[in-house]
Amino acid sequence: MRIVPEALIAGLVSPEDAFAAVEAVFAAMSRGEAYNFDVVREALGEGRQYGFKSGLDRAGGQLGVKAGGYFPGNAARGIINHQSTVFLFDPETGRPTAMVGGGLLTALRTAAAAAISIDRLARRDAKVLGMVGAGHQAGFQLRAAARVRGFERVIGWNLHPEMLDRLGAIAAELGVPFEAVPLARMVEADVIVTITSSPAASLLSAHVSPGTHLACMGTDTKGKQEVEPALLGRASVFTDEIAQAVSIGEAQHAVAAGLLDATAITPLGDVITGAHPGRRTEDEITLFDGTGVGLQDLAVAAMAVRRAEERGQGAVVEV
Repeated sequence: MRIVPEALIAGLVSPEDAFAAVEAVFAAMSRGEAYNFDVVREALGEGRQYGFKSGLDRAGGQLGVKAGGYFPGNAARGIINHQSTVFLFDPETGRPTAMVGGGLLTALRTAAAAAISIDRLARRDAKVLGMVGAGHQAGFQLRAAARVRGFERVIGWNLHPEMLDRLGAIAAELGVPFEAVPLARMVEADVIVTITSSPAASLLSAHVSPGTHLACMGTDTKGKQEVEPALLGRASVFTDEIAQAVSIGEAQHAVAAGLLDATAITPLGDVITGAHPGRRTEDEITLFDGTGVGLQDLAVAAMAVRRAEERGQGAVVEV
């Protein structure tokens, strides 16, 4: 088994690599060549969450699990709140093949999934990016979104506005003006990325204009919620996996309120394979409910392992 520690990941997997790996996973899921196992998620108290995401990708030859969760007290300890590790196994024998640090990989694959949804569903003339949330993951989201559309302006909102300076600095690096705004001004955005850990909706339907694409990336647990259910009722809803969307994703609230039927949700992979046309009109609101699937973690981890093997990096141990 090869152990690839967190410290090596940045030199092994680029944002472009993550985009390609996650897009391939979406397509494999659409073709029925890959599937996720049921998510196990437990509340540990004091806002802590721990769980397991796993799956089998026959097309990519990957079997494995990501173990990890959200620990809000970590920031005070000088480490990020999201902690995870990916374990890979030989799908033929079940023997463990790799243990991979999952922190940066999770950030890269989450940002890649949002960027793929923007690339496939947002209007081609999208010029204003709205960011709702300014935590650790938000910077990855902003950079990934900027790779697929030529945004001319970024606007941002966060519950704690002093954190928005980080996004402003990244926007400046990208050469794009940034402005902190109240949520009501999200109506100016052509694309909105929500990336919060909120237990209640922040973004309301009235904050979103016709023709907007939303990538809702923060809700991955029962009870979490970033946007008003009425917004999903207005939108054409896409997701990474329908079963997760209706149980732990943003769609859980709209389905429970009777504003959205699960049969109306489309896997994003169907757009990639051509089974669904994606956006149909310029005024259509499209919404990607990104719950984060285990197959994405396996794909980016497998890429890291291949690169580590090629370069002789990481430690090899017998288990």
